[in-house]
Amino acid sequence: MPTWLLPENIADVLPSGARKLEELRRVLLDRFRSYGYEMVMPPLLEYLKSLLTGSGSDLALRTFQLVDQLSGHTLGLRADITPQVSRIDAHLLNRQGVTRLCYAGHVLHTRPRGLHATRDQIQIGAEIYGHAGLEADVEIQQLMLDSLRLAGLGLVRLDLCHAGVLAAILGADERAVELGPLLYAALASKDVPRLNELTHNLAKPVRDALLALPMLYGDASVISEARARLPAWPVLTHALNELAFLAAQIDNAHITIDLADLRGYAYHSGIMFCAYVDGVPNAVARGGRYDHVGLAYGRARAATGFSLDLREVARISPRQARSSAILAPWNHDAALRATVADLRDNGETVIQALPGHEHTLDEFACDRVLVQRGDSWIVELC
Repeated sequence: MPTWLLPENIADVLPSGARKLEELRRVLLDRFRSYGYEMVMPPLLEYLKSLLTGSGSDLALRTFQLVDQLSGHTLGLRADITPQVSRIDAHLLNRQGVTRLCYAGHVLHTRPRGLHATRDQIQIGAEIYGHAGLEADVEIQQLMLDSLRLAGLGLVRLDLCHAGVLAAILGADERAVELGPLLYAALASKDVPRLNELTHNLAKPVRDALLALPMLYGDASVISEARARLPAWPVLTHALNELAFLAAQIDNAHITIDLADLRGYAYHSGIMFCAYVDGVPNAVARGGRYDHVGLAYGRARAATGFSLDLREVARISPRQARSSAILAPWNHDAALRATVADLRDNGETVIQALPGHEHTLDEFACDRVLVQRGDSWIVELC
Protein backbone atom coordinates (compact mmCIF):
# COMPACT_ATOMS: atom_id res chain seq x y z
CA MET A 1 0.00 0.00 0.00
CA PRO A 2 1.47 3.41 -0.93
CA THR A 3 2.41 5.39 2.15
CA TRP A 4 0.53 8.47 0.95
CA LEU A 5 -2.88 6.76 0.82
CA LEU A 6 -5.44 7.54 3.51
CA PRO A 7 -8.22 5.28 4.89
CA GLU A 8 -11.56 5.23 3.11
CA ASN A 9 -13.72 8.32 3.65
CA ILE A 10 -10.77 10.19 5.20
CA ALA A 11 -9.20 13.08 3.29
CA ASP A 12 -6.70 15.89 3.65
CA VAL A 13 -7.92 19.46 3.46
CA LEU A 14 -5.76 21.48 1.06
CA PRO A 15 -4.89 25.18 1.49
CA SER A 16 -7.86 26.77 -0.29
CA GLY A 17 -10.34 24.46 1.44
CA ALA A 18 -8.67 24.88 4.82
CA ARG A 19 -8.76 28.66 4.43
CA LYS A 20 -12.50 28.55 3.74
CA LEU A 21 -13.13 26.17 6.64
CA GLU A 22 -11.20 28.31 9.11
CA GLU A 23 -12.84 31.56 8.06
CA LEU A 24 -16.29 30.00 8.33
CA ARG A 25 -15.43 28.53 11.73
CA ARG A 26 -14.45 31.98 12.98
CA VAL A 27 -17.60 33.58 11.60
CA LEU A 28 -19.85 31.02 13.30
CA LEU A 29 -18.04 31.10 16.64
CA ASP A 30 -18.21 34.91 16.63
CA ARG A 31 -21.97 34.65 16.07
CA PHE A 32 -22.29 32.16 18.94
CA ARG A 33 -20.42 34.57 21.18
CA SER A 34 -22.75 37.42 20.17
CA TYR A 35 -25.59 35.35 21.68
CA GLY A 36 -23.60 34.83 24.90
CA TYR A 37 -22.25 31.31 24.30
CA GLU A 38 -18.98 30.37 26.00
CA MET A 39 -16.43 28.18 24.24
CA VAL A 40 -15.40 24.79 25.65
CA MET A 41 -12.84 22.34 24.26
CA PRO A 42 -13.45 18.73 25.35
CA PRO A 43 -10.74 16.12 24.60
CA LEU A 44 -10.85 13.92 21.52
CA LEU A 45 -10.31 10.84 23.69
CA GLU A 46 -12.31 9.73 26.76
CA TYR A 47 -13.31 6.64 28.67
CA LEU A 48 -15.86 4.89 26.49
CA LYS A 49 -18.46 4.67 29.24
CA SER A 50 -18.40 8.44 29.70
CA LEU A 51 -18.63 9.13 25.96
CA LEU A 52 -21.69 6.92 25.55
CA THR A 53 -23.58 7.94 28.69
CA GLY A 54 -27.17 8.75 27.79
CA SER A 55 -26.50 8.61 24.06
CA GLY A 56 -28.17 5.40 22.90
CA SER A 57 -26.86 2.47 20.83
CA ASP A 58 -26.48 4.41 17.57
CA LEU A 59 -23.53 6.41 18.91
CA ALA A 60 -21.87 3.25 20.24
CA LEU A 61 -21.81 1.77 16.73
CA ARG A 62 -20.19 4.94 15.36
CA THR A 63 -17.46 5.21 18.03
CA PHE A 64 -13.90 3.96 17.55
CA GLN A 65 -12.73 1.98 20.58
CA LEU A 66 -9.24 1.19 21.89
CA VAL A 67 -7.54 0.05 25.08
CA ASP A 68 -5.67 2.55 27.24
CA GLN A 69 -2.14 1.20 27.84
CA LEU A 70 -1.89 3.17 31.09
CA SER A 71 -5.10 2.08 32.81
CA GLY A 72 -6.28 -0.93 30.81
CA HIS A 73 -9.71 0.65 30.43
CA THR A 74 -11.54 0.95 27.11
CA LEU A 75 -11.30 4.40 25.54
CA GLY A 76 -13.31 5.93 22.74
CA LEU A 77 -12.55 8.50 20.06
CA ARG A 78 -15.54 10.81 20.23
CA ALA A 79 -18.20 10.54 17.52
CA ASP A 80 -20.25 13.40 18.98
CA ILE A 81 -19.22 16.35 21.16
CA THR A 82 -22.65 17.01 22.67
CA PRO A 83 -22.43 14.35 25.44
CA GLN A 84 -19.03 15.74 26.43
CA VAL A 85 -20.45 19.25 26.77
CA SER A 86 -23.29 17.83 28.90
CA ARG A 87 -20.66 16.26 31.17
CA ILE A 88 -18.85 19.59 31.47
CA ASP A 89 -22.08 21.37 32.39
CA ALA A 90 -23.10 18.71 34.90
CA HIS A 91 -19.81 18.09 36.72
CA LEU A 92 -17.23 20.78 36.01
CA LEU A 93 -19.18 24.03 35.79
CA ASN A 94 -21.97 22.92 38.12
CA ARG A 95 -23.91 26.16 37.63
CA GLN A 96 -27.47 26.52 38.88
CA GLY A 97 -28.84 28.94 36.30
CA VAL A 98 -28.83 29.03 32.50
CA THR A 99 -25.54 28.05 30.87
CA ARG A 100 -24.77 28.65 27.19
CA LEU A 101 -21.85 26.66 25.75
CA CYS A 102 -20.45 26.22 22.24
CA TYR A 103 -17.68 24.12 20.69
CA ALA A 104 -15.86 23.25 17.48
CA GLY A 105 -13.71 20.16 16.98
CA HIS A 106 -13.10 16.94 15.10
CA VAL A 107 -15.29 13.86 15.58
CA LEU A 108 -14.49 10.44 14.11
CA HIS A 109 -17.01 7.88 12.85
CA THR A 110 -16.43 4.18 12.30
CA ARG A 111 -18.64 4.34 9.20
CA PRO A 112 -19.69 7.26 6.98
CA ARG A 113 -23.23 8.50 7.54
CA GLY A 114 -23.83 8.96 3.81
CA LEU A 115 -22.54 7.84 0.42
CA HIS A 116 -19.87 10.52 0.12
CA ALA A 117 -19.66 11.58 3.77
CA THR A 118 -16.34 11.88 5.55
CA ARG A 119 -15.62 9.87 8.69
CA ASP A 120 -13.55 12.79 10.02
CA GLN A 121 -16.05 15.57 10.58
CA ILE A 122 -15.56 18.99 12.12
CA GLN A 123 -18.53 19.37 14.43
CA ILE A 124 -19.54 22.85 15.52
CA GLY A 125 -22.53 23.60 17.69
CA ALA A 126 -24.16 25.31 20.64
CA GLU A 127 -26.10 24.10 23.69
CA ILE A 128 -28.32 25.75 26.33
CA TYR A 129 -28.62 24.16 29.79
CA GLY A 130 -30.93 24.98 32.68
CA HIS A 131 -34.10 26.22 30.98
CA ALA A 132 -36.94 23.80 30.24
CA GLY A 133 -39.18 26.36 28.50
CA LEU A 134 -39.64 26.65 24.76
CA GLU A 135 -37.84 29.99 24.80
CA ALA A 136 -34.54 28.07 24.80
CA ASP A 137 -35.66 25.99 21.81
CA VAL A 138 -36.60 29.17 19.92
CA GLU A 139 -33.19 30.70 20.64
CA ILE A 140 -31.23 27.64 19.59
CA GLN A 141 -33.19 27.28 16.35
CA GLN A 142 -32.71 30.97 15.56
CA LEU A 143 -28.97 30.65 16.19
CA MET A 144 -28.80 27.67 13.85
CA LEU A 145 -30.64 29.58 11.11
CA ASP A 146 -28.35 32.60 11.66
CA SER A 147 -25.34 30.31 11.26
CA LEU A 148 -26.60 28.86 7.98
CA ARG A 149 -27.38 32.36 6.70
CA LEU A 150 -23.87 33.54 7.55
CA ALA A 151 -22.55 30.52 5.66
CA GLY A 152 -24.31 31.95 2.60
CA LEU A 153 -26.85 29.16 2.23
CA GLY A 154 -30.13 30.01 0.53
CA LEU A 155 -33.65 29.35 1.73
CA VAL A 156 -33.54 26.87 4.59
CA ARG A 157 -36.28 24.35 5.28
CA LEU A 158 -36.67 23.74 9.01
CA ASP A 159 -38.17 20.30 9.61
CA LEU A 160 -39.78 19.88 13.06
CA CYS A 161 -40.71 16.73 14.96
CA HIS A 162 -41.29 15.83 18.62
CA ALA A 163 -40.07 12.78 20.51
CA GLY A 164 -43.10 13.05 22.78
CA VAL A 165 -45.45 12.05 19.96
CA LEU A 166 -44.08 8.53 19.58
CA ALA A 167 -43.44 8.20 23.32
CA ALA A 168 -47.12 8.94 24.07
CA ILE A 169 -48.35 6.45 21.47
CA LEU A 170 -46.04 3.62 22.53
CA GLY A 171 -46.79 4.27 26.20
CA ALA A 172 -50.46 3.47 25.68
CA ASP A 173 -49.81 -0.22 24.94
CA GLU A 174 -47.22 -2.44 26.65
CA ARG A 175 -46.93 -4.57 23.52
CA ALA A 176 -46.00 -1.47 21.54
CA VAL A 177 -43.22 -0.69 24.03
CA GLU A 178 -41.77 -4.16 23.47
CA LEU A 179 -41.85 -3.59 19.70
CA GLY A 180 -40.35 -0.11 20.10
CA PRO A 181 -37.07 -0.59 18.16
CA LEU A 182 -38.83 -2.36 15.27
CA LEU A 183 -41.58 0.25 15.11
CA TYR A 184 -39.01 3.02 15.22
CA ALA A 185 -37.11 1.51 12.29
CA ALA A 186 -40.29 1.13 10.23
CA LEU A 187 -41.38 4.70 10.97
CA ALA A 188 -37.94 6.13 10.18
CA SER A 189 -38.08 4.52 6.72
CA LYS A 190 -41.83 5.21 6.35
CA ASP A 191 -42.33 1.51 5.66
CA VAL A 192 -46.15 1.34 5.89
CA PRO A 193 -46.46 -2.39 4.96
CA ARG A 194 -44.01 -3.25 7.73
CA LEU A 195 -45.96 -1.05 10.15
CA ASN A 196 -49.16 -2.87 9.20
CA GLU A 197 -47.49 -6.16 10.01
CA LEU A 198 -45.97 -5.02 13.32
CA THR A 199 -49.11 -3.33 14.64
CA HIS A 200 -51.54 -6.12 13.80
CA ASN A 201 -52.10 -7.13 17.44
CA LEU A 202 -51.92 -3.69 19.07
CA ALA A 203 -54.85 -1.78 20.53
CA LYS A 204 -56.79 -0.07 17.76
CA PRO A 205 -56.10 3.56 18.88
CA VAL A 206 -52.38 2.81 19.08
CA ARG A 207 -52.34 0.97 15.75
CA ASP A 208 -54.27 3.71 13.96
CA ALA A 209 -51.99 6.38 15.42
CA LEU A 210 -48.81 4.58 14.35
CA LEU A 211 -50.14 4.02 10.83
CA ALA A 212 -51.06 7.71 10.59
CA LEU A 213 -47.60 9.04 11.49
CA PRO A 214 -45.91 8.46 8.09
CA MET A 215 -48.71 10.43 6.41
CA LEU A 216 -48.44 13.40 8.77
CA TYR A 217 -45.91 15.37 6.78
CA GLY A 218 -46.13 18.83 5.22
CA ASP A 219 -46.44 22.47 6.24
CA ALA A 220 -47.61 23.70 9.63
CA SER A 221 -51.21 22.75 8.82
CA VAL A 222 -50.16 19.14 9.49
CA ILE A 223 -50.42 19.92 13.20
CA SER A 224 -54.17 20.52 12.84
CA GLU A 225 -54.47 17.30 10.84
CA ALA A 226 -52.57 15.45 13.57
CA ARG A 227 -54.96 16.75 16.22
CA ALA A 228 -57.84 15.28 14.20
CA ARG A 229 -56.23 11.91 13.44
CA LEU A 230 -54.32 11.16 16.65
CA PRO A 231 -55.83 10.41 20.08
CA ALA A 232 -56.38 13.43 22.34
CA TRP A 233 -54.12 12.08 25.08
CA PRO A 234 -52.62 14.81 27.30
CA VAL A 235 -48.95 14.01 26.55
CA LEU A 236 -49.67 13.83 22.82
CA THR A 237 -51.65 17.08 22.88
CA HIS A 238 -48.82 18.79 24.78
CA ALA A 239 -46.29 17.71 22.14
CA LEU A 240 -48.47 19.05 19.32
CA ASN A 241 -48.95 22.32 21.21
CA GLU A 242 -45.18 22.73 21.48
CA LEU A 243 -44.76 22.08 17.75
CA ALA A 244 -47.45 24.67 16.95
CA PHE A 245 -45.77 27.26 19.17
CA LEU A 246 -42.32 26.79 17.63
CA ALA A 247 -43.64 26.74 14.07
CA ALA A 248 -45.20 30.15 14.71
CA GLN A 249 -41.94 31.67 16.01
CA ILE A 250 -39.77 31.12 12.93
CA ASP A 251 -40.15 33.64 10.11
CA ASN A 252 -36.85 33.26 8.22
CA ALA A 253 -37.20 29.62 7.11
CA HIS A 254 -39.74 27.40 5.41
CA ILE A 255 -41.33 25.26 8.14
CA THR A 256 -42.29 21.64 7.60
CA ILE A 257 -43.64 19.09 10.07
CA ASP A 258 -42.72 15.41 9.83
CA LEU A 259 -44.06 13.35 12.73
CA ALA A 260 -42.28 10.19 11.49
CA ASP A 261 -38.81 11.79 11.16
CA LEU A 262 -37.55 10.16 14.33
CA ARG A 263 -33.78 10.08 13.75
CA GLY A 264 -32.21 10.47 17.17
CA TYR A 265 -35.48 9.56 18.91
CA ALA A 266 -33.70 7.50 21.58
CA TYR A 267 -31.47 10.46 22.41
CA HIS A 268 -34.00 13.32 22.36
CA SER A 269 -36.72 14.05 24.90
CA GLY A 270 -38.75 16.78 23.18
CA ILE A 271 -38.56 18.96 20.10
CA MET A 272 -36.31 17.64 17.32
CA PHE A 273 -35.38 19.61 14.22
CA CYS A 274 -33.33 19.36 11.04
CA ALA A 275 -32.31 22.00 8.49
CA TYR A 276 -32.29 21.27 4.75
CA VAL A 277 -31.24 23.33 1.73
CA ASP A 278 -31.89 22.84 -1.97
CA GLY A 279 -29.59 20.44 -3.78
CA VAL A 280 -28.42 18.58 -0.67
CA PRO A 281 -30.24 15.33 0.19
CA ASN A 282 -29.17 15.13 3.82
CA ALA A 283 -29.78 17.56 6.67
CA VAL A 284 -27.07 20.24 6.96
CA ALA A 285 -27.76 20.79 10.68
CA ARG A 286 -29.60 18.89 13.41
CA GLY A 287 -30.69 19.54 16.95
CA GLY A 288 -33.28 19.15 19.63
CA ARG A 289 -34.04 18.82 23.31
CA TYR A 290 -32.29 16.13 25.38
CA ASP A 291 -33.17 16.76 29.02
CA HIS A 292 -32.44 13.19 30.19
CA VAL A 293 -28.72 13.25 29.28
CA GLY A 294 -27.81 15.41 32.28
CA LEU A 295 -29.63 12.93 34.53
CA ALA A 296 -27.47 10.15 33.09
CA TYR A 297 -24.45 12.11 34.33
CA GLY A 298 -25.99 12.34 37.80
CA ARG A 299 -27.39 15.87 37.53
CA ALA A 300 -30.71 16.52 35.82
CA ARG A 301 -30.50 19.59 33.58
CA ALA A 302 -32.87 20.80 30.89
CA ALA A 303 -30.90 20.97 27.64
CA THR A 304 -31.35 21.81 23.98
CA GLY A 305 -28.86 22.47 21.21
CA PHE A 306 -27.79 21.95 17.62
CA SER A 307 -24.71 20.97 15.65
CA LEU A 308 -23.50 20.80 12.06
CA ASP A 309 -20.57 19.39 10.12
CA LEU A 310 -18.41 22.37 9.19
CA ARG A 311 -16.80 20.46 6.31
CA GLU A 312 -20.16 19.75 4.69
CA VAL A 313 -21.44 23.29 5.18
CA ALA A 314 -18.20 24.74 3.78
CA ARG A 315 -18.44 22.44 0.77
CA ILE A 316 -21.87 23.75 -0.23
CA SER A 317 -21.36 27.34 0.94
CA PRO A 318 -21.00 29.96 -1.81
CA ARG A 319 -18.80 32.08 0.47
CA GLN A 320 -15.34 32.60 -0.93
CA ALA A 321 -12.32 32.54 1.36
CA ARG A 322 -10.32 35.75 1.36
CA SER A 323 -7.30 35.08 -0.83
CA SER A 324 -6.03 38.55 -1.80
CA ALA A 325 -2.56 39.50 -0.62
CA ILE A 326 0.21 42.03 -1.00
CA LEU A 327 3.44 40.97 -2.73
CA ALA A 328 6.60 42.41 -1.22
CA PRO A 329 10.24 41.97 -2.27
CA TRP A 330 12.80 40.40 0.03
CA ASN A 331 15.67 42.60 1.18
CA HIS A 332 17.21 43.90 4.38
CA ASP A 333 15.77 47.39 4.17
CA ALA A 334 14.61 48.48 7.64
CA ALA A 335 11.81 50.64 6.24
CA LEU A 336 10.49 47.66 4.25
CA ARG A 337 10.50 45.41 7.32
CA ALA A 338 8.65 48.06 9.34
CA THR A 339 6.04 48.56 6.59
CA VAL A 340 5.45 44.82 6.22
CA ALA A 341 5.08 44.42 9.98
CA ASP A 342 2.62 47.32 10.17
CA LEU A 343 0.50 45.91 7.33
CA ARG A 344 0.37 42.49 8.97
CA ASP A 345 -0.57 44.03 12.33
CA ASN A 346 -3.51 45.66 10.54
CA GLY A 347 -4.81 42.37 9.18
CA GLU A 348 -3.25 42.34 5.72
CA THR A 349 -1.63 39.28 4.18
CA VAL A 350 1.86 40.19 3.00
CA ILE A 351 3.94 37.59 1.14
CA GLN A 352 7.61 38.31 0.70
CA ALA A 353 8.96 36.66 -2.44
CA LEU A 354 12.05 34.70 -1.52
CA PRO A 355 15.04 35.19 -3.83
CA GLY A 356 14.65 33.16 -7.02
CA HIS A 357 10.93 32.50 -6.43
CA GLU A 358 9.41 35.83 -7.40
CA HIS A 359 7.18 34.26 -10.06
CA THR A 360 6.20 30.97 -8.43
CA LEU A 361 3.74 32.11 -5.77
CA ASP A 362 0.86 29.65 -5.31
CA GLU A 363 -0.41 30.51 -1.84
CA PHE A 364 -2.55 33.60 -2.52
CA ALA A 365 -3.71 35.84 -5.35
CA CYS A 366 -1.47 38.89 -4.97
CA ASP A 367 -3.57 41.78 -6.27
CA ARG A 368 -1.29 44.46 -4.79
CA VAL A 369 2.42 45.02 -4.59
CA LEU A 370 4.69 46.87 -2.20
CA VAL A 371 6.98 49.23 -4.12
CA GLN A 372 9.59 51.72 -3.00
CA ARG A 373 8.93 55.38 -3.71
CA GLY A 374 11.81 57.46 -2.43
CA ASP A 375 12.40 56.53 1.20
CA SER A 376 8.93 55.02 1.64
CA TRP A 377 7.27 51.74 0.72
CA ILE A 378 3.82 52.14 -0.86
CA VAL A 379 1.07 49.61 -1.61
CA GLU A 380 -0.05 49.78 -5.25
CA LEU A 381 -2.41 47.75 -7.37
CA CYS A 382 -0.76 45.19 -9.62
